Amino acid sequence: MTHIVLIIAAYLLGSIPFGLLLAKYAGKGDIRKVGSGGTGATNVMRVGGFKLAAATWVLDMAKAVAAVAIGWRFAGYDFGALCGAVAIAGHIFPAWLGFKGGKGISSMFGFMLVINPIMFAASGINWLIIALGTGYSSVGALVSLTILPILGFAAGFNIGLVCIAVSALGFYAHRENIKRLLNGTESKIEWRWKK
Repeated sequence: MTHIVLIIAAYLLGSIPFGLLLAKYAGKGDIRKVGSGGTGATNVMRVGGFKLAAATWVLDMAKAVAAVAIGWRFAGYDFGALCGAVAIAGHIFPAWLGFKGGKGISSMFGFMLVINPIMFAASGINWLIIALGTGYSSVGALVSLTILPILGFAAGFNIGLVCIAVSALGFYAHRENIKRLLNGTESKIEWRWKK
């Protein structure tokens, strides 16, 4: 019973749409109607600027951190990782937004921060170099998702299995980005420091 409650709690934590809530609170309207239509930090930057996007990123990380930590506390390290994956799924597929949320990358970084800080740092540096070098946030995200299982198995076999699931979720969430990248129509990062 405890495990079921933890899974439900992780999903509910992950599905809190901080980007949507912050944008509305800041008077920027419904971010689902602009850009990619997602509720994550990248889309928030399009309407709210860097500070609002950074706040979204931190809060989206925090909900995955909380999910992993709670699962870890009550059911062990491996189950904590599973709770983190469920939180990421909640971020991507929030029930109260018609199962249309963000891409899960910020929550993925929160997941990695608790599971293994070295994994977090390696993937974060990778994302920064690639995203800033190419101008495409999605490319940095896709490379991070590709190496995530490798980093996961380095932390433990069960962690690696969970990371495969997280990677698969991330690739599914980025399916439209992949199509646009292949077609040469993907949007580059819009660094809007003020909005």
